[in-house]
Amino acid sequence: MEKGFVFIDEIVPQVRWDAKYATWDNFTGRPVDGYGANRIAGTLELADALQKAAEEAAVLGYGLLLWDGYRPQRAVDCFLRWSALPEDGRTKEKHYPHIERREMVEKGYVASKSSHSRGSAIDLTIFNLNTGDMLPMGSGFDFMDERSHHTSDAVTVSEARHRKLLCSIMERSGFIPYENEWWHYLLKDEPYPDRYFDFPIS
Repeated sequence: MEKGFVFIDEIVPQVRWDAKYATWDNFTGRPVDGYGANRIAGTLELADALQKAAEEAAVLGYGLLLWDGYRPQRAVDCFLRWSALPEDGRTKEKHYPHIERREMVEKGYVASKSSHSRGSAIDLTIFNLNTGDMLPMGSGFDFMDERSHHTSDAVTVSEARHRKLLCSIMERSGFIPYENEWWHYLLKDEPYPDRYFDFPIS
């Protein structure tokens, strides 16, 4: 692990996680380069802020479920190569039913340089601590569509309320939302704003 980085669960033991890019359950349909372990990593500053968010959520009866944190640059490069391949339809319906694979970059769903590779971005949702159920948010993780935008009017009133709840917890904990993805947040005072890391998660 690079100096200054940690596995989030070592600092925030109450979180749940499912590192999607270490599994076959992601938009590429296979484990992604650089994800050798199903763990969520990030900067120590990210972990400290997530501890605050977890405490804020717990007071309200919720927990945090993490999908991605630090993302090696080699994983970003893997996304770019994949987006240029011919369509095979394997993950299109679940993740990008209304756009073409090659449009992911221009529409802002895949970037050649990702804030995740700086170690202080997180993809997450919230779940009910009593039942363990995730709150309905109107779309799934990595659903590349306007329905996933924070301001989408295609979701129900309760789904919009859940998004606002997550957003308020994260903003109070020092994070900035990304307009196109309700699940993506960036630490406002990130420690490495100009560095993109490429060490593998292992």
